[in-house]
Amino acid sequence: MGAGLGADAELLASRGWRTTAFDVSASAVDLARDRHPGTAVDYRVADLLALPDDLVGAADLVVEVFTVQALPQSLRAEAVRAVRSLLAPGGTLLAVQFVRERGAPVGDSPPWLLDEDEIRSLAGDDVELGTLDRRPHPLNPAGPDVWVATLRRDA
Repeated sequence: MGAGLGADAELLASRGWRTTAFDVSASAVDLARDRHPGTAVDYRVADLLALPDDLVGAADLVVEVFTVQALPQSLRAEAVRAVRSLLAPGGTLLAVQFVRERGAPVGDSPPWLLDEDEIRSLAGDDVELGTLDRRPHPLNPAGPDVWVATLRRDA
């Protein structure tokens, strides 16, 4: 989800995953397709908040990197429910978001970083939090930390 230019999707496909990557931006999807000619990834234009029926409950693995934090608070709860809805029974969600300290201001423009309660809110319905780690950003250790969460839908 939030496929951007396709780096994460291509990595997963190179590891043997049958991969569908979607983004609300048609131009991002076009760029991803252009950057990866002959790819096995199924790139699609789709809106997280209005998912096509064939994506709901279909994913054994959902990779969510920095998409939720790009959305304003008014859309967060709906977006989080949509992320969970992608998981098939027994499916796993890997979420990576920048850390906002508890009580720190949210800010006026994206990204709207997540505090610990917000990252934990990815769990719900029949999706349970497995692990939650706070780590230095692997590409910018001097920058803000990232949350790395794994969650699982009941089988």
